[in-house]
Amino acid sequence: MKSLQEDIKNQDFKKVYLFCGEEAYLKQQYKHRMKAALLPEDDSMNFSMFEGKKTEPKSVIDLAETMPFFADRRVIMLEDTGFFKNQCTDLPEYMAELPDYLCMIFVEDEVDKRSRMFKAVKKYGRIVEFAKQDSQTLMRWVLGMMKREGKKITQGDIELFLTKTGTDMGNIEKELEKLLCYTMGRDVITAGDIEAVCTTQITNHIFDMIKAVTEKKQKRALDLYYDLLSLKEPPMRILFLLARQFNLIMQVKELSREGYDQPAIAKRTGLQPFVVRNYAGYAHRYSTEELRAAVEECVQTEAKVKTGYMNDVMSVELLLVKFSSS
Repeated sequence: MKSLQEDIKNQDFKKVYLFCGEEAYLKQQYKHRMKAALLPEDDSMNFSMFEGKKTEPKSVIDLAETMPFFADRRVIMLEDTGFFKNQCTDLPEYMAELPDYLCMIFVEDEVDKRSRMFKAVKKYGRIVEFAKQDSQTLMRWVLGMMKREGKKITQGDIELFLTKTGTDMGNIEKELEKLLCYTMGRDVITAGDIEAVCTTQITNHIFDMIKAVTEKKQKRALDLYYDLLSLKEPPMRILFLLARQFNLIMQVKELSREGYDQPAIAKRTGLQPFVVRNYAGYAHRYSTEELRAAVEECVQTEAKVKTGYMNDVMSVELLLVKFSSS
């Protein structure tokens, strides 16, 4: 991203770019920034957009060979073409022959780094991978937006906000907009405001359910499960996430025992540091053997459902009752 920012700042662009990675919000933001930096806003003659798996490489090459119309540059944007995942003819070879007036930008959700297209763009242009941002970066980003609006918030409350929104920046921006509208006329955002207007993501419902299980609050755990079912969440996805949470708690426990501190555990597991702190608390309530047994029981339950031995809704409910029993 720093290299891309330098390209934009210095108006020194590569002939081809690939934007990829998990963070869709940043990909879209930089897609628009690049278009604005490359061409005047009213220049529709020299900008072309291809989208979807039906994009034909030959059509792209034909357009790329067309000189810009009363301008120095032609820009071609290509989104979700599948060229970096599936077979793509002609284009990988064409990357070595791109004309000087051209800037071609690929925006892809899925890429295979072994593909000919990926290797060609890497050789002749720039690949920018937009990864999920860590909690400190997200906090700085949110605090910056709040500061511009004249808002204040405590460390604990911003952690609460991020536990509800998850790490997707698009969702964070949407939930923050709701929060800013709700607190209009006040300069302090509280936990009560966050609870009142911010929508909890599905994975965080699972997190709350695990918390209830570890605290042996059986009714709370089951109520959260029924809430997830009412949101049309498939029982087998809930079971998968349940197993994943127990597995992460086990990882946190083992890494803590090996002497890793919370930031190091967060880096190794991909969890937010404040989530690691919570998991460390849950880990004290279980032995490693108990956590491993819980994961294995989730796997066995999935197998029983798939073979028709158990009902999917009931199977997860029985697990929750067992795990949350005193």
